Amino acid sequence: MAYSTISHLGFILLALSINSVESIQAFIFYLMQYSMSNLNAFILLIAIGYSLFTYANHTEKNTLLDKNNSPIQLTSQLKGYFYVNPLLAISFCITIYSFVGIPPLVGFFAKQMVLSAALSEGYIFITIIAILTSVISAVYYLGIIKQMFFDQSDYTPNPFLKNFGNILVKTANTKNSIKLNVNSIALSSSLSIIISVLTLIILLFMFNPQE
Repeated sequence: MAYSTISHLGFILLALSINSVESIQAFIFYLMQYSMSNLNAFILLIAIGYSLFTYANHTEKNTLLDKNNSPIQLTSQLKGYFYVNPLLAISFCITIYSFVGIPPLVGFFAKQMVLSAALSEGYIFITIIAILTSVISAVYYLGIIKQMFFDQSDYTPNPFLKNFGNILVKTANTKNSIKLNVNSIALSSSLSIIISVLTLIILLFMFNPQE
C-alpha cells in the first residue's frame, strides 16, 4: 500500500504540474476515485482480517504477536483467501485491478484522463515514464491476486467453533436453538453495504465514464 501511494501520487502531481483546465479536472477526478478505492481497500483488509479470526492457521511463519491489533500485516496472510470467503476476495481483486488501471474499472479512466491531459500539452516523455511506472506497479499488485486465488490456503475452520454446539435463543414467543459455527458468523450489515457500494461504483463506472 505504501508503494501504491507513491505511484498514485506521481499521477496526481503530473496532473497538477500541467495546469490546464483538462488536467485540473483529471486531478480532481483522480483524487476522488483514488480516495474511494483506497478506503474500500482498507475496509476490505479489516473485514478480511477479522473474518480470519474464526479460522486456524497452521503455518508458524504467519503468526504475529500483535495480530489482534492489526489482523493483516503480510501479503502471505491472504494466501488462498478466495477459498475462505470468495465474495470479499473478489471485491478486493476488483479494487486492486482498479489501482493497476485495468479497463474498464474506474482507475483506468482516471489514469487515461491524466495521460490524455499530459499528451495534449506535449508532455510525451513524462507520459511514457508514467505508463512504465504503472506497468511496474502491476507486478506487486498481481502478486497479491496470485496468492489469494491460486495458492493453497493454510486456513481451516477453528475446531473450537466446529464443536461448540447449540445456543438457545429466546424470542418473544418461542425459544430457538442456533448452532454456532463458522458459517453463522457474518459481517455487520453496515460494513457489507459500504463494501458493496464502493466495489460496485469501481466496477460499474464504465457505464457512465464522465468526469
